[in-house]
Amino acid sequence: IQKLCDRVASSTLLDDRRDAVRALKSLSKKYRLEVGIQAMEHLIHVLQTDRSDSEIIGYALDTLYNVISNDLEEEEQEENSAKQVDDLGSQFTEIFIKQQENVTLLLTLVEEFDFHVRWPGVKLLTSLLKQQGPQVQQIILVSPMGVSRLMDLLADSREVIRNDGVLLLQQLTKSNAAIQKIVAFENAFERLLDIITEEGNSDGGIVVEDCLLLLQNLLKNNNSNQNFFKEGSYIQRMKPWFEVGDDNCGWSAQKVTNLHLMLQLVRVLVSPTNPPGATSSCQKAMFHCGLLQQLCTILMATGVPADILTETINTVSEVIRGCQTNQDYFASVNAPSNPPRPAIVVLLMSMVNERQPFVLRCAVLYCFQCFLYKNQKGQGEIVSTLLPSTIDATGNSVSAGQLLCGGLFSTDSLSNWCAAVALAHALQENATLKEQLLRVQLATSIGNPPVSLLQQCTNILSQGSKVQTRVGLLMLLCTWLSNCSIAVTHFLHNPANVPFLTGQIAENLGEEEQLVQGLCALLLGISIYYNDNSLENYRKEKLKQLIEKRIGRENFIEKLGFISKHELYSRAAQKPQPSFSSPDHMMFDHEFTKLVKELEGVISKAIYKSSEEDKKEEEVKKTLEQHDNIVTHYKKVIREQDQELEELKQRINTLTSQNEQLQATVTQQVSQIQQHKDQYNLLKVQLGKDTQHHNSHGDTLQMNGIQTEEVSKLKEELEEWKNKHELLQGQLKEKDSVIEKLSSSQLETGTTEQASQMSKFGGLEHSNELQKELEMLRSQIQLQSAEISKLQMENQKLQAMNATADSMLGDGATAATSSELEGRLEQEIKVLKSEVKALSEEKESLKQQLDSSSSTVAILQDEKSKLQREVAESKKEQDDLLVLLADQDQKISALKIKLKDLGVPVEDEDDTESGDQGDEDEDGDEEEQD
Repeated sequence: IQKLCDRVASSTLLDDRRDAVRALKSLSKKYRLEVGIQAMEHLIHVLQTDRSDSEIIGYALDTLYNVISNDLEEEEQEENSAKQVDDLGSQFTEIFIKQQENVTLLLTLVEEFDFHVRWPGVKLLTSLLKQQGPQVQQIILVSPMGVSRLMDLLADSREVIRNDGVLLLQQLTKSNAAIQKIVAFENAFERLLDIITEEGNSDGGIVVEDCLLLLQNLLKNNNSNQNFFKEGSYIQRMKPWFEVGDDNCGWSAQKVTNLHLMLQLVRVLVSPTNPPGATSSCQKAMFHCGLLQQLCTILMATGVPADILTETINTVSEVIRGCQTNQDYFASVNAPSNPPRPAIVVLLMSMVNERQPFVLRCAVLYCFQCFLYKNQKGQGEIVSTLLPSTIDATGNSVSAGQLLCGGLFSTDSLSNWCAAVALAHALQENATLKEQLLRVQLATSIGNPPVSLLQQCTNILSQGSKVQTRVGLLMLLCTWLSNCSIAVTHFLHNPANVPFLTGQIAENLGEEEQLVQGLCALLLGISIYYNDNSLENYRKEKLKQLIEKRIGRENFIEKLGFISKHELYSRAAQKPQPSFSSPDHMMFDHEFTKLVKELEGVISKAIYKSSEEDKKEEEVKKTLEQHDNIVTHYKKVIREQDQELEELKQRINTLTSQNEQLQATVTQQVSQIQQHKDQYNLLKVQLGKDTQHHNSHGDTLQMNGIQTEEVSKLKEELEEWKNKHELLQGQLKEKDSVIEKLSSSQLETGTTEQASQMSKFGGLEHSNELQKELEMLRSQIQLQSAEISKLQMENQKLQAMNATADSMLGDGATAATSSELEGRLEQEIKVLKSEVKALSEEKESLKQQLDSSSSTVAILQDEKSKLQREVAESKKEQDDLLVLLADQDQKISALKIKLKDLGVPVEDEDDTESGDQGDEDEDGDEEEQD
């Protein structure tokens, strides 16, 4: 080895160096330590200097791999020397990565396309990561484009390199969130899912397994990558993995492994330890893409291996946990039996069947717990199957409730425990169902009257059954009685229960029984804490005295502490899934550990309180309840006022907008009127111009000569106007005479005062009307006289023109032209008159519209001012309420301080209440004081 190292270091010919490195490679497997110590430095030098020759580089990388890797040695070494082997590989790795440039150099070599360089480079880097993972990860992370270079291995067309690249990335991504993110954003999900599809999904070989392990590394406990996986719609691509046929016999071991990893990958995305928002969105995506439906198909399929079935049940459990949509779907799934049975019932049958595997029964229990988690609808459906009104009298079908009762009272202690925990989950945080379950009656034996479920549970407890059964029943009773005073009363109503509990707690028993003693102490404590003192013999104070006499307070508290100090309690508190190494360890439920944590402290305080303190506490509670009711009432009042205010504001807004619209309309109409005025004035001017034009045209006619017919027509028109004028004068005289008569009759009439007043009023009114008519007639006469004078002037002009025309021209040529001009003139005059008339009518209508719109605006302004006054008044009322509620709040806080001084646990105000609601409370108290 020394000679070969010298040749590598000193030979000038490349062939000599290559041969020496080849010889070192062949020796490196057998003499790993010697080659590693003497040749490592020379081999690294070869990697740096002989980059141009791929063959020598390949030999050097293989030699380093043989020296550093433990894979070959582990096969040959015995078990006692395995630790020494690990140390050897780790030490050589440490020497190699001491110089960070070596790892960077290796990354550069992995980029080479040559198979003899790339493949040994990948294997060597994988081995380095196995030996000194965190250190090598850090070097790759700080190396420019280090991770990106390694991602290119997944795109290599040579399967050997691609597959080893997957193994390399597995080691690289272990427990390093930063590298996991980089790999994910380098499109790893797309490439890995493509490889899985190419290899045949679950039917694929070990490559699929490696890809799934890498996907798990990238997604487990990495919220960023989980979100990226969901947003990239990769969940939808998981659905084909779970397509199974009708015949599921004879699955290969590799297929079972692959499906197991695929199910675990689904669970990683919906794990209860993930943030609730992320889990919820993944659950919804799984339902919408049909993945949940596919999993339920596997659940109900025949011939599926037991471990896959168990893992599928666990996976379905976490996909439906806390998601109402998924829980509703699961409730609707039926097993393919005749007649069809709900999947829940079929699963419960497995849970209470002692012949089924233990892990499968645990999985079914977890599934049932997840189905009921935050699912009040589901809880109600389960409890309803126990109630007398809904039990199927024919007995054709078995319900979930009947199975749970059967399990609860069977001879198998594991079935007892599972059924008790399942029933406790049906009551979790649901006071209504706790009360309803008190109605359940059980027929114990023929001829005996039925007993309640609560009574039967306590009967079995007192019979001294197995520890596991008693622990299960006590957990059920504690859950049932907590926060339900009616259930506590029912429990205490049986005179045998309290003596049994005190007897159990007072005894000094072995370690196994200590757990039962602790749970009995908890149950008795719940019976005191949630006691409403409705039973005279079992009031809070009497029960406390009983504990003091029979057990002793300190002893009672010590026994109560046995629960939380137990090792199995600590294990159960860690995660929701029930995972037990053996059936004997199945003692505590995860949700029950939360209840113990919540009640242990308050029960300890309740035991030490005196009767006076209890009374004070009750009084304070009542006062607080009254205050709460008052506050609630005023909150309601304030809400109503707020609603009214909002409505008024909306009305003001609508009226304001209407007002603005009307103002805009008015402005528009005003502008239109102005336009019409302008058009009218323009037409007037044009009419004047036209008459001037006609006059000038008439002058030319004078020159050409005008026929006597036109002049005669004008004379006739003049005569008509004179007649009209005379007629109007006559009408005017008649009116004057009527007025004189009325005035004279007015003076004569009226003997009594009332008659004179009436006649005076009537006469005045009549005379006013006549005067108005008179004025109108006079104005008409003036207009007509003006027109007559105008026509007379035109007549004179025409006569003069006629005279000149007679002298200048003959008769024949002008007749046609004069009649034509006369027709045109008359036509134009008529058109202009009609236009003037239409414009005046339009002007009148626009004036009317303007008047009406201005009156509407005035009305709206009045309404607006009224609403503003109302708003100001309501604001003033609210301010008064605020002042009053501040006083009330001070009283409540003072009472709470007193309660705290007395040792009563007082809950703080709900954090979710915003500041605005706080203001509402103050307003409410003000009104109360008013």
